Amino acid sequence: MASMIEAQAQAALEQHLTNVASAIESTLDDQIKKLDDMDEDDLERLREVRLQQLKKQNEQKAEWRRKGHGKYEELSEEKEFFAASKASENLVCHFYRSSTHRCAVFDKHLSQIANDHIETRFVRLNAEKCPFLVERLRIVVLPTIALIKNTKTVDYIVGFDDLGGQDDFPTSVLEWRIACQGVIKVDYDVHEGPPSGLNPKGGRKLATARAGIWQKHDESSGEDDD
Repeated sequence: MASMIEAQAQAALEQHLTNVASAIESTLDDQIKKLDDMDEDDLERLREVRLQQLKKQNEQKAEWRRKGHGKYEELSEEKEFFAASKASENLVCHFYRSSTHRCAVFDKHLSQIANDHIETRFVRLNAEKCPFLVERLRIVVLPTIALIKNTKTVDYIVGFDDLGGQDDFPTSVLEWRIACQGVIKVDYDVHEGPPSGLNPKGGRKLATARAGIWQKHDESSGEDDD
């Protein structure tokens, strides 16, 4: 009886895969036919649309670069933080202290991520020089990374707990953790975890949770090295 059920399930699966393949093939055939049916005017219009899209993309990138995107920069005071959060839709700010070793680890990874994600601005701010802002954001543990979207802080990365708890985590894990809130764009499903295959604390649950549930940023769950 069990073997019969398994055989029926296998047959159903094979039929489903056949139907999916047929649908994909049909869609491709339709797209190929549309291209074959295009005359020179149609192709010219298609090229013009694509050129306009590329022009807008280049203009957007140029605007981002004017605002400091594409690099990892130091902010000298609190006023610059507020100006940056207003100027850029997406902002990642690392609150650090020079004497804390793990802050330097974040610096290394954030510099690379900033270069790869021009759509977001990446900055660092010395927590000892901005006590008002640190208190306002309830930052207790250093390092802390604030993820800001449309001037609102949507999440915090406190210490390395969300990244596996070790100093040698790969850059892709921090990139994934930031992408979980949509502050940067990635070409994979964040709900499946980081592409490195590692399973940092929280795993898939972390990627599906809402801001504020992932980790309370006023808990001493990170590490503050003196």
